[in-house]
Amino acid sequence: MAYRFAASVIRGVLDFQKRGTVTGSIDLVGGPGRLELRLTGCPWRDLAGYRLEFRNPNPVPGKGLAGLSPSQEGAVGDITASRKVKVPDVPIEELRTYYKTGAPLPFHWANSLYLEWFSTTNGRIIIETADFELRMTSEPTWTMTVAEEEQQRIENRGALEGIFRELGELNYSVVPLDEDPDEPTSRVEAEAEAETARMNLLLDRISHRMEREELPEEEFERVMDEERERLRIERGEPAPEPLTPEEAAREAEWIDEMNAASAEAVREADDSLTEREHPLVIACRELVIRLHHEGKRKELMAQGASPEHPIIEMMDGVMIASAKLAGVLNTHLEDREWPPDRLTAGNALVRLKKARRYLEDAIEGINAAEEQRLAEPVWLSYQRQQIESIHHSVVGLIQEVRDSL
Repeated sequence: MAYRFAASVIRGVLDFQKRGTVTGSIDLVGGPGRLELRLTGCPWRDLAGYRLEFRNPNPVPGKGLAGLSPSQEGAVGDITASRKVKVPDVPIEELRTYYKTGAPLPFHWANSLYLEWFSTTNGRIIIETADFELRMTSEPTWTMTVAEEEQQRIENRGALEGIFRELGELNYSVVPLDEDPDEPTSRVEAEAEAETARMNLLLDRISHRMEREELPEEEFERVMDEERERLRIERGEPAPEPLTPEEAAREAEWIDEMNAASAEAVREADDSLTEREHPLVIACRELVIRLHHEGKRKELMAQGASPEHPIIEMMDGVMIASAKLAGVLNTHLEDREWPPDRLTAGNALVRLKKARRYLEDAIEGINAAEEQRLAEPVWLSYQRQQIESIHHSVVGLIQEVRDSL
């Protein structure tokens, strides 16, 4: 879950005038008061070479600023002032009517400031808004080409992996989850996060190329091999050693054993799936079903409502969290021990942390629904209690796995 605190920004200045470096400061209402930024990387072309000043005309005290370090060092993510977003043309008090009836929402397109970076102390940080007043220097000190921007975006997508790789070289001790819940606390966890980030980057490249070149699905494996090799070369990683005949035979034997085990598991499966499910997975899924039925009964959103609708955001967060939890908790039922061993602990942590983030997205949906008065306060308060209870259990499971490492 990224830190997001655009509403609490008072003012800021960011300097992009030196290629490959971003420096500046951001003043906040609450938290550390001021953030000092020293980041590596470049923004998008629209800001390259400029100095940007911004001001929030209506700053408000924010939640979730605890633990935010005043010294922000790390890598640039996507930084631009040219993203187009929809800005409603009606007061926030009237949004409920449009959400509920499905009537077209009057809006206009506006440029949005999007500041993203990956901090070595706080993880991913995002400031996104169309409400700030912006001022830039008149002339850039350097310019970025289209090809350079495309390469920068690729590097930005890999920036998080770089942070975790750097963290993975450190010696970790367990820290309280409320200090920085996303920061790895062991080498195993850091390596699992880095491998996940690498896989996501690889899949992004494969999907982009398949779409750009309009390739059929039959080409997927070829593109995957080529993109994997390109990524390896870009990072200066050694080529994998070819397998010896003995290693190839052992790998083939292992694959056969895994396929046989999977087939046996399918044969032994029966219709009583619920009996094989973890209680937390069942609770999460039942909450999804109840939210769906009560949402329809209370007519909280119109047919075909936008995914950005706060009630839908709440439901989707719980639904996806349920799937993430099932993927890790149901796997470790019956003959598997908990906490998982070191071989599978890293993967379990990645999935549990993703589930936690989606539950936090669901809570953000409740916050927006309360602010926009989209449902009865008592009903929303009860849903918050249910989701926070599941969230608390997931946080506990994360700590159990971390403690085992």
